[in-house]
Amino acid sequence: MSEKSVPDDLLPVGYIGLGIMGAPMVRNLLRGGAPVQVWARRLEQAQKLVADGATLADSFESLVAAVRVLFLNVSDTPDVESLMLDDGGILTHARPGLIVVDHSTIDPMRTRVIAERAREAGIGFVDAPVSGGERGAIDGTLTLMLGGEEADVERVRPLLRLVGKTLTRVGESGAGQIAKACNQLIIGETLVAIGEAYALAEGAGVDPARVREALLGGFAGSRVLEMHGQRLLDENFVPGFMAHLHAKDMGIVANTAASLGLDLAGVERVRAALARALESGHAYDDSTILARYCVPDR
Repeated sequence: MSEKSVPDDLLPVGYIGLGIMGAPMVRNLLRGGAPVQVWARRLEQAQKLVADGATLADSFESLVAAVRVLFLNVSDTPDVESLMLDDGGILTHARPGLIVVDHSTIDPMRTRVIAERAREAGIGFVDAPVSGGERGAIDGTLTLMLGGEEADVERVRPLLRLVGKTLTRVGESGAGQIAKACNQLIIGETLVAIGEAYALAEGAGVDPARVREALLGGFAGSRVLEMHGQRLLDENFVPGFMAHLHAKDMGIVANTAASLGLDLAGVERVRAALARALESGHAYDDSTILARYCVPDR
């Protein structure tokens, strides 16, 4: 069996959430030999993937009842809660032994509640948020941060290898979402630092492009400075990850910190920069734009 072979007892696979990340991830599952059934409220989203080899489910209910592994890739916590917990939702229609893999970025504390409800119904639940943006989804090189029971994570790992390059089980349910929150925090605060550094350089009459070049060779160098720092210089804000989604994620970070009694001042600076960017009409630009708004009145 090749490294990316999928055991028969994981098939067929279902997928809900066919947007900018979900659609290319479905295509990678198909390329890896996994039969995928898809469902979407907007039929045109699903039909595009049927042309690539996916099967269109007759209904949400029939999809849930038919598959052994069900992937979710939706926008926010209420979406996952509704799909999982509402009357007529996944827990109503799933057959025992189903594993739900949630690639959405949602509230870690609510994730623990969803996972517990799933376990009570005999359903496995793995939180599996991703990092790497649209390019990583297309290339199958995403980083996956995994939370859930070890047996569930290991069972679905052959499928996860088809969409991601780095797969790390961080801990029990919710741990993957905590790792994703930390990821968004670090990227956001690093973008604020880059924005301030460029403002400092420009204010002193120094070319920020040359400053970036110098910094990449030292301890201040990072992938964020390398990639997003260049985006800023090029004013290239074609979205790989939209600013309004980063704002949503930073709200999750702030709420989680508050529930734990933590005062994370840096998080609030990121949220303020994102709020200014959104107010200025950049909700659907790449979230790198926040670095342009981290210095008020600039």
